[in-house]
Amino acid sequence: MELRSLGRTGVKVTNLCLGCMMFGGRTNPADSMAIIDRALDSGINFLDTANVYSLGRSEQATGEALKRNGKRNQVVLATKVHGKMGEGANDMGNSRRHIIEQCEASLRRLQTDWIDLYQIHRPQADIPIDETLRAMDDLVRSGKVRYIGTSTYGAWQLVESLWVSKEYGLERFVCEQPPYNLLDRRIERELIPMAQTYGFGIIPWSPLAGGLLTGKYSRSEPPPEDSRFANYETNPMQRRRMTDALFDVVEGLKPIADGKGATLSQLALAWCMQQPGVTAPIIGPRTMDQLEDNLKAAEIVLTDEDRRAIDRIIRPGQMVSPFYEAEFGPHPHRV
Repeated sequence: MELRSLGRTGVKVTNLCLGCMMFGGRTNPADSMAIIDRALDSGINFLDTANVYSLGRSEQATGEALKRNGKRNQVVLATKVHGKMGEGANDMGNSRRHIIEQCEASLRRLQTDWIDLYQIHRPQADIPIDETLRAMDDLVRSGKVRYIGTSTYGAWQLVESLWVSKEYGLERFVCEQPPYNLLDRRIERELIPMAQTYGFGIIPWSPLAGGLLTGKYSRSEPPPEDSRFANYETNPMQRRRMTDALFDVVEGLKPIADGKGATLSQLALAWCMQQPGVTAPIIGPRTMDQLEDNLKAAEIVLTDEDRRAIDRIIRPGQMVSPFYEAEFGPHPHRV
């Protein structure tokens, strides 16, 4: 594993981040702990979860694993806040009340005294960014949080946050988690140049496009019965993603992967890891086999010729499968 700086901070993280979204949910606690142990043994030191994943069970499984293996001090532990955690009117969002309340809850579930990276999971237009930053600043000053970041913010929102941090003397965001993969390269238009200019780390989520870049889906065959897209024909959101253009990309990438003795998922992860401005893609294995496949991506080296060939298949800044709009609404990186 390669170590990289987390944005403009002095913290070093591995160039793969273990996403813990499946843990405590689709992946049972025992298997979750085994996957975390294997990832740490492989050299990964960066773990990412969120309070909303399985309504806290992901944080619980992650915290229990780190307590059991005694490696909490060796990892950079990240979690997120924003999502709906209860039925009350104030049980979600980026308000000061919700952020501080949920930080305390996350600390308890993770069984730790501090969170290395606390991230705002989504922007919220009806709450002033200075309220959000003030709450995050207080958590840093109290020692409960070391650094703060965001997920799925637009470039303009991050630049606005820098102005507010400077204007009020508040802690600044150090990194952003955007969707980024070989089916959706839109962040190359504005977000990555902004991040490189202002020193933001980039930690892409869904580098395998929700599984569409694993090689398990074919234009001519129905999806596997146990796959995420098994019933895509009856799911309007998923149906929007299964486009001819998607399969054009997948079929174009397969010979490149074969030529390197790699799986399609390994090629897709290696490409994301080696893109300019990227700190660490977040892998989200559900099984140990998926983790083992993902880890091998760190061994693949892409040449300039490889990158040019990939750019001919999916152009810089292009999108062929609308992951974000299909599942979450408008995309802040859309042009």
